[in-house]
Amino acid sequence: MNHDILKQVIFDQIEVIQNAEIIPRDYFFEKNVNYVLVGLRRSGKSTLLYKIARELVAEGCDWSQIIYVNFEDDRLLGFTKEDFNDVVETAYELSDVKNIYFFFDEIQIIDGWEHFARRMADQKKHVYITGSNAKMLSSEMARVLGGRYIPKMIMPFSLSEALDFQKIAHDEAALLTTAKAAKIKRACQEYIAGGGLPDALLLKNKREYIKSVYEKVLLGDIIEREQVKNKMALRLMVKKIAETVMHEISFNTLSGNIKATGIKTSTDSMIDYTSHAENAYLIFRTRNYVSKFAEKESTPRFYFYDNGILSLFLVDKPSALLENAVGICLKRKYEDGVYYFKSNQTGIDIDFYIPEEGMAVQVAYALGDAQERETKSLVSLAQKTEEVKRLVIVTSEEERTIEEDGYAIEVIPVHKFLLS
Repeated sequence: MNHDILKQVIFDQIEVIQNAEIIPRDYFFEKNVNYVLVGLRRSGKSTLLYKIARELVAEGCDWSQIIYVNFEDDRLLGFTKEDFNDVVETAYELSDVKNIYFFFDEIQIIDGWEHFARRMADQKKHVYITGSNAKMLSSEMARVLGGRYIPKMIMPFSLSEALDFQKIAHDEAALLTTAKAAKIKRACQEYIAGGGLPDALLLKNKREYIKSVYEKVLLGDIIEREQVKNKMALRLMVKKIAETVMHEISFNTLSGNIKATGIKTSTDSMIDYTSHAENAYLIFRTRNYVSKFAEKESTPRFYFYDNGILSLFLVDKPSALLENAVGICLKRKYEDGVYYFKSNQTGIDIDFYIPEEGMAVQVAYALGDAQERETKSLVSLAQKTEEVKRLVIVTSEEERTIEEDGYAIEVIPVHKFLLS
């Protein structure tokens, strides 16, 4: 690889880092530890690397010690794993100090990157990596990398981060102040409708930007990367999953729904396509806590990592967007420890169950006539499961405590739940 081109790429990127607006995020990074950052495209991974680079310079590093390469740069078209060593050679042409910090953005584009990353770690280099595919955290990658990198999943903004970005106070005093609380609630509704992609918050026409991100994920991170042939079946599958948020759906049902439109597909294809969409951090699944293994895997409930992307497919479905926002919040905190709980024998149907916390969560846009249905499942679960310690109903606006058969059920407005 031509070293002059690499130097140009590095110098241009340094200028971007120096001028970037750094948004506070709720992530902590240890000093002198190598990281692999993964997550949905445009969720803020690169900006976190910018922040780390600027902090290093603030602590005494020279900019010549910062080697940042974005592998989506068109000047790097044709870059292969054999070219990685040219990056290292170029770095030492730019700086003669021992401590050089390497930042590799969207490195998964280059096949074989993991062997280079392993070599860099073995040589005690300081390396930060980002990517938009969960395969970077697979058991195979972990075997190659040998525990030399700490993985960290980066999600779109939480409500707290979105409010910080918009400079909207959301501490306890603000929540208790009428005017400030109203501002928080309004911003929360915008967040639920438009999602948490950082750059989208800057725009008046968020939908077009979010749509472009979705298309990039679909075309680049799924269709091209996974070599999907039946593009229409994939598109219809994502649309159907969006329409069934809040409900479990089997792969057989997904396949049948798509076949009904005249598009050929199969159950095996649906299994593969959903896996591709999960690897691209487009969707995630929750499993039924009380199901047998086969049913756990074959009948999940799917949610989207960003409400803005989900909203592209929904028209006037505030309940689905509300539940998806709660699902994202729980996924951020408990990762794979989030389940749903549904038993045909007992009639219990719980939207979210977090066994490590003993917490059961129902989501209802407004209680009204639904109160008995929502509380019945929560109380039944608490009566049959000693581990359950906290019962919650998240609503759009309501806040109170319901006493039912000796159990206290917290009714929490969504803005407070997302901020808690």
